[in-house]
Amino acid sequence: MLVIRLTRVGKKKQPSYRVVVQEKSKDPWGDHVERLGHYNPLTNPATLVMKEDRLQYWIGKGAQPSDTLQNLLIERGMLKGEKRRIVQISKKRQEKMKAAKAATPAPA
Repeated sequence: MLVIRLTRVGKKKQPSYRVVVQEKSKDPWGDHVERLGHYNPLTNPATLVMKEDRLQYWIGKGAQPSDTLQNLLIERGMLKGEKRRIVQISKKRQEKMKAAKAATPAPA
């Protein structure tokens, strides 16, 4: 399965990212099928430069964007849909939160 993801490049404490299409099982710093653009979070505002026609081509072929990249593309209006939740809360933690919420008295 193909995935569209960010791969980090740049110096220490100065990250910039390439947007690449590659096999899901491959190392993010390994070989890629195609480079679609780049993302620089250090500029104000953060810059995302993409080949939009190639992005649509690969999505049409079944490539899935990573959660982070999908959220960036939705913010920029390059994709339609809802953002994905990146942080997952474990079931054990969810149960603790429900118990804590149930234990607090309702305001009168």
